[in-house]
Amino acid sequence: MRTVLTAQDGRLRAGYRVTLFFLLWGYGPAVVHSLLESTVLALFSVDRAWLQSIFLNSVRLVTILIAGWWVARFIDRRPFADYGFHFSTAWWLDFCFGLLLGAALMGAVFLIQWQAGWVIVTDVWRSDPPWLAFGAAFLAPLMLHLVVSIAEELLTRGNQILNLTEGAGRLGYLPAVMVAWLLSSIIFGLLHIFNPHVTLVSIVNLSLMGFMFGLGYVLTGELGLPIGLHLTWNLVQGNVYGFPVSGKTPFATTVIAIEQGGPDVWTGGAFGPEGGLLGILVTVIGMFAILGWVRWRYGDLSLRRLHVMCKA
Repeated sequence: MRTVLTAQDGRLRAGYRVTLFFLLWGYGPAVVHSLLESTVLALFSVDRAWLQSIFLNSVRLVTILIAGWWVARFIDRRPFADYGFHFSTAWWLDFCFGLLLGAALMGAVFLIQWQAGWVIVTDVWRSDPPWLAFGAAFLAPLMLHLVVSIAEELLTRGNQILNLTEGAGRLGYLPAVMVAWLLSSIIFGLLHIFNPHVTLVSIVNLSLMGFMFGLGYVLTGELGLPIGLHLTWNLVQGNVYGFPVSGKTPFATTVIAIEQGGPDVWTGGAFGPEGGLLGILVTVIGMFAILGWVRWRYGDLSLRRLHVMCKA
């Protein structure tokens, strides 16, 4: 029984380690939310829902980071930083590049649709709630997308790629990385399977998008680039240009409010750009941009920067 549960290094096998963190990642914030529901959350009035959202997302982030630290320390038996948080000048440069790339890719999606007449601008600087100053209202979606980008990259890139690479170590290091990278991308796509307006095409597109985020991770060994890219991909998509984000529109606050038209096969329709061909196009462009950045910054495109413990 022990050999079924543990590997030769005495740790739980990689599949169990990944599953344990996934459960803590998913249910930990829900448990904390239920504990706060009748106490702290009761202090927020109905017209302060935006402020409640900022608070809840802050709590969610802290909960997930604590869970990640605990799993890293006591289950994975590695420093939490090995998931991709070795903060340095290089880390922050990659993060800033990711921010710029995500904004540029979503800017391209908007410009193409606007030039094609598929979107009509109906308003600018729209706040939700309407009585709130735009800058204050924008904090709610900013916090939401910041938490989502950190939480999802920690789960599907930092934890999963690292552990699944170790679990597939018998294949050899590079094949193990590729298998882990592919599996984590599919898991990322499936995380959105219950989103509104989801289709098979949108799940495939999101898996490809996860592959793009993973590219930044496997080439740098850090989460700076994928977190930055993930953050502005979502934030600019939903709260600068007013598109749905993976089928959701949690906040109406947006720099540009639009009316969507055009063929769904290109635009993604009610699911947003991630469900259409334009989403695929800019994802592929994004991957080439990441390759160029890493080649320029690091001098090569090696996949050997991950902090794995087993490089068999």
